Amino acid sequence: MALNMIKLCVGCDTVEELVEWHESHRSGAPWVMQTRQTPKRAAEMIGEGSLYRVFKGVILCRQPILDIETVGEGVTARCEVVLDSKIIRVAPTPRRAFQGWRYLEQKDAPPDLETVGEGDIPPELARALREAGAW
Repeated sequence: MALNMIKLCVGCDTVEELVEWHESHRSGAPWVMQTRQTPKRAAEMIGEGSLYRVFKGVILCRQPILDIETVGEGVTARCEVVLDSKIIRVAPTPRRAFQGWRYLEQKDAPPDLETVGEGDIPPELARALREAGAW
């Protein structure tokens, strides 16, 4: 079973803003998310897991994890998570704030929107429906 990673997306309110930021700052470069700590269970995520992103308290999308590397040594060491450029929208799922990143077991991960069959429902409406228990 795949193991995933979940991380807050700070500075972007929507998936579109994240894509726009990446294109303006990293044009042509691979999509790399940097963090301080390298996961001890990295091998379980490479190739099968995804990075789930939380926007303003709601998980909205995921990106498949292609590779995880530790760069540098000692105090300057950091972790680089290489992501697929394909962004997959997921059923909007509320998530409380946390620092850094966390593991996310597959059984706890929200389903992809394609499998839910919602089409283009606005994230705000989807969140309201989930919070009301109507979806």
